[in-house]
Amino acid sequence: MKESSPMKLVLASFAIPIFAVSAILTQPLAAQNPELQQKIADVKMVAAMNKQALAQYTYVQTTTISIKGDVKKVTHDQVVTGPDGKPQKTSLDPPPAPPSGGRLRQHVVEKKTDEFTDYADSIKTLIQQYLPPDTDMIQQAASQGNIALGPTGAPGVIQLVISNYIKQGDKMTLVVNKAAGGLQSVSIATYLSDPSDAVTVNVQFAAIPGGPNHPSTITINGVSKQMTIVNQNGSYRHL
Repeated sequence: MKESSPMKLVLASFAIPIFAVSAILTQPLAAQNPELQQKIADVKMVAAMNKQALAQYTYVQTTTISIKGDVKKVTHDQVVTGPDGKPQKTSLDPPPAPPSGGRLRQHVVEKKTDEFTDYADSIKTLIQQYLPPDTDMIQQAASQGNIALGPTGAPGVIQLVISNYIKQGDKMTLVVNKAAGGLQSVSIATYLSDPSDAVTVNVQFAAIPGGPNHPSTITINGVSKQMTIVNQNGSYRHL
């Protein structure tokens, strides 16, 4: 029987520890951190319950669009949650008045209006990918090690900071108050087609009397065109 060389014995003695370390390093961060794993589970549960409960309500949304601080448009919509989980809106406003002025002025106004409308629609479409927070997307971020705990400063409050949620380099921060049983705030830093075309979002939640927390105010900033879109939700009614 051929004896093993001393060098082979040394390498063999290190094989198991090396593979063990490798297995640990390839585990998702959440799996390595039981506290983070539990808090992710808590946030997912709250987000799922909140989303399910809100789907049973209809509400009125007032949208104010401003450019460089000047209000350009205010709309009112009755909103319900569609089968795909996305909001479906019915306008509560009368038909808009026809544009005034000569044909050239009307053309200039219409072109400028279309430009900002397209930009606003692009932002709204983007934000619908983030709101409401999706439990499967949160779990995917956790499995990729893209979730960290943020400071809260209050007992019973959880703050999760999620990176690369929809786009590479984006960030979404969820704050959940377990004692109150719902989402407290959501903040998002993302972009449209290019990171230089930044979009920021801040969502504040409030409680429906006898019901779940709801996004009471959503403030969206389109940095490149200095556009601010504010959605205020109210008059909730159970379906």
